[in-house]
Amino acid sequence: MIVENTQTQMRKGILEYCVLLIISRGEIYASDIIAELKQAKLLVVEGTLYPLLTRLKNNGLLSYNWVESTSGPPRKYYVLTPEGTQILSQLDTTWHELVYAITTAQQGAKPTTEEK
Repeated sequence: MIVENTQTQMRKGILEYCVLLIISRGEIYASDIIAELKQAKLLVVEGTLYPLLTRLKNNGLLSYNWVESTSGPPRKYYVLTPEGTQILSQLDTTWHELVYAITTAQQGAKPTTEEK
């Protein structure tokens, strides 16, 4: 159905931004990222997240640390790099611009003082 495709594309469009936001709060394990995305109703499976994390790392936006686990093999914990923090700041600006654009589209443009 057309609406389902549009909804999927909208979610995909903000997934990278949401992942960067989550990681920006501090070192985090991939399964915890998935849990947060699911809680936010951005349903994501490992097959979607791991390639995204790899791409973000290869682009210099993330790094990771191996941390020993008491219940199995060592785990990768992801953190933003300084470049990742800079990109996230730019995406924050874009997000606010998009929210403004959507709000304006929903409510209609209000005339400026010059147009009155």
